[in-house]
Amino acid sequence: MDKKTLSETFELHPRLTADTLVVTDLPQCRVLLMNDSRYPWLILVPRHNELRELHDLAPTELAAVMEEVRKVSEVLVQAFGAFKINVAALGNMVPQLHIHVIARSQSDPAWPGPVWGVGAPLAYSDEASSVLLLKLEAAIGNGKPST
Repeated sequence: MDKKTLSETFELHPRLTADTLVVTDLPQCRVLLMNDSRYPWLILVPRHNELRELHDLAPTELAAVMEEVRKVSEVLVQAFGAFKINVAALGNMVPQLHIHVIARSQSDPAWPGPVWGVGAPLAYSDEASSVLLLKLEAAIGNGKPST
C-alpha cells in the first residue's frame, strides 16, 4: 500500500492515543482534542501511515490538509473567541505527522509564550469532555459552533 494513500489501517502514535480524545474524522485528517482543559487545543493527524513531515504529502493532499487546518481554526475562533490561533507541526516527541491548532487567549496560563512545558496538563472531566466533543464534532461537521 502506498503510504500516501488514505490508510484503511490508519493507526495513531501511542502518545497521541494516550494524550487526546477523538473528535471526528475529516476527509484527510483525524481530529483530536488534547486532553488539557487549560486550552482549546485540537490536533489534526493526516490519515496516512508513516508520514513525518508536511512535505511528505503530495501537493494536492497538502492543500486539502491545510484547508482542514483552516476550517478547524475558524471553528476554534467562533466557539472560544480566540484572540490568536497557534498552528504548529513539531513532531520532536511524536514523529507521526500531526498539526497542533491551539486557541489562545491573553488570559491563558502560557500567554504570550508557547503552551509547551508550562505547568501540568489539566484533564477534562468525563462530563466536560463529552459536552465539548459533541460541540466540536457538530461545529467541525457544519462549520459553525453548536449552541
